[in-house]
Amino acid sequence: MVPGVRASLFVSGCTHKCKGCFNEVTWDFNYGDKWDTQTENKFIEHLKKPEIVGVNILGGEPLQQDETLLKLLKRIRKEVQKPIWLWTGYVIDKEIEEKILANKILRECDVVIDGRFVESKKDLNLKYRGSTNQRVIDIKETLKVSALSCGYSLFLNESIVELEGC
Repeated sequence: MVPGVRASLFVSGCTHKCKGCFNEVTWDFNYGDKWDTQTENKFIEHLKKPEIVGVNILGGEPLQQDETLLKLLKRIRKEVQKPIWLWTGYVIDKEIEEKILANKILRECDVVIDGRFVESKKDLNLKYRGSTNQRVIDIKETLKVSALSCGYSLFLNESIVELEGC
């Protein structure tokens, strides 16, 4: 990760409900402010500032969102061109094979931290994650080595590329 300031977007709604979650308030799908075009435009303009080096998407559960998140990520990729990191409770090579929208969202990301937070595996010394079962995955490298590059579900265990030192 490039040093600097990153902008974070917390989405609402999560059915994982991990014990010890740092952000339980976002489990409710109705929590927070309404996302509309005006809010999105402000967020995009904020991301364009030179001091912002990337964007984090977390929650709640980003992969339990609708097409709105996919459209936002595509817009960030096109207009802002800064790295997108996403945190999900799903294990991407085991739990999202049939979730076409989730796979499309993941393709727009540069790095994904996957796996539910497990309180008994909590480790405050880890980079970018809360428990030892979670992985920091380089999505772009994973897509390069994936054997299923023509399908939606590209994230097979043997093709996962984890970031070094995380």
